[in-house]
Amino acid sequence: MSEIVLTLPDDLAKEADEMGILRSVTLTSLIREAIRRRKIARLTETMDKLNALPDRPTEEEIAEEIKAYRREKREKQNVS
Repeated sequence: MSEIVLTLPDDLAKEADEMGILRSVTLTSLIREAIRRRKIARLTETMDKLNALPDRPTEEEIAEEIKAYRREKREKQNVS
């Protein structure tokens, strides 16, 4: 277990203490929830970035591009 020291404004510390928020079990739960929300936000952001990428070419489109490149290269060699 790790021990942390938390510095809060007096009024906030008093209110949090009165509500039981400063108990270890409550703080642990709040921190776990905050971590979970941040992970979800990060995942959502990553998914949005991936969805914004242009569509990847299919294998057939790649094969056609290779054929076109080779055909163009052969034509240039035949001209020389």
